[in-house]
Amino acid sequence: MLIIDILSWLCLGAGGVIGVIGAIGIHRFPDFYTRQHATGITDTLCAMLILSGLVLQAGLTLAALKLAMIFLFLFITSPTASHVLANAAMHGGLKPKLDVTATGGKS
Repeated sequence: MLIIDILSWLCLGAGGVIGVIGAIGIHRFPDFYTRQHATGITDTLCAMLILSGLVLQAGLTLAALKLAMIFLFLFITSPTASHVLANAAMHGGLKPKLDVTATGGKS
């Protein structure tokens, strides 16, 4: 029981830390596409870790099955939504912000 509790709290803590890292990425990155990348990657991993920690806390119950179904739904829809948003922004004409000093003035 103690090992399961420790693993659960490690998952919950890591999920919280990754969520904060994703939130920092929203504010630190310069344009929509890099912000979308930061949140698209971290929200799926954050949800996976937090839901895994909750499943470990719930044990073999109906609540654990429901949490697993929520995870499956988020695992499919979060990356899909990120892709659709980036694709819509590209088709809408939103250009990525490029650093011209890194390319030597050529774009």
